[in-house]
Amino acid sequence: MTLSAEQDASLEAVKAPPRKTSHRARFARSLRRYWQLYLLLLLPVVWFIVFRYVPMVNAVIAFKNYSPVQGVWGSPWVGFDNFANLFRNPVFPKLLVNTLVLAGYTLLASFPLPIILALALNEVRLRFFKRTVQLVTYAPYFISTVVIVSMTILLLSPRVGLLGRTLSFFGAGQVDLLASADFFRHIYVATDLWTTTGYSAVIYLAALSAVDVSLYEAAKIDGASRLQKIWNVDIPSIMPTASIILILGVGNIMAIGFEKAFLLQNPLNLSTSEIIPTYVYKTGILNANFSLGATIGLFNAVIGLILLLVVNKVSKRISGNGLW
Repeated sequence: MTLSAEQDASLEAVKAPPRKTSHRARFARSLRRYWQLYLLLLLPVVWFIVFRYVPMVNAVIAFKNYSPVQGVWGSPWVGFDNFANLFRNPVFPKLLVNTLVLAGYTLLASFPLPIILALALNEVRLRFFKRTVQLVTYAPYFISTVVIVSMTILLLSPRVGLLGRTLSFFGAGQVDLLASADFFRHIYVATDLWTTTGYSAVIYLAALSAVDVSLYEAAKIDGASRLQKIWNVDIPSIMPTASIILILGVGNIMAIGFEKAFLLQNPLNLSTSEIIPTYVYKTGILNANFSLGATIGLFNAVIGLILLLVVNKVSKRISGNGLW
């Protein structure tokens, strides 16, 4: 049985594999269909390029004896001399220890509290009470750091502060906690927990809202108590989110906030409050030693990248969750 020319051509078309579309063609088709979304994305991309990626080029001053008169590319090249001077600085080990201890303390304290708050709020059935607690814990995040520090100083003032008056009332005398190096880290972490716990809990509440309802129904049928339901359903459901947040937190451990530490500093607590960001401000900006400031900033970035890669690898191996 012979086929006609038209049947033969249609049979060949059926047998032929589908033609592959190039990435460029797919992108052009997507751009035509969703050009409004790409237009909205344009401004953030430009912002990242201008304020994040372009300044990376100027990190070369960490390897130069930078002079504002000669400019970034005209300044003389000194290689790794700035790094050698940094590591030989007798102050640097203390700065590194203070930074790591304060950042690690903040991370260990601030990581579990939002999870506990989110789990507790997820069990509340009274909607008004739940929204009120969310508002009270969420609002401090939007208070300026300067205002937070001012409130802290007024609260802890030995003469006019609430805590100082309370201690005096019970006969403890006037205790200036801000003048004690031993209390600086506790004060810093306490204020950080007050301002960030409610905001961070929103992420976990969103993850809990996506939990399959059938899991709760199965736990109820099996006779699980409320604590058993939290332990066996809620916590495993938010573990991927918690892993990502922990990895990002460890990656940013060297980028601890400068403003609060600097504003809470005084000559009496300097032994624990002097961290790398405040030292960079004092030496790099106030003393116009821009090369040293860039050197310390580059050192922080490299340490943060190493920590991010290590923690991501460990998290992938233990829990199977990671950034990539």
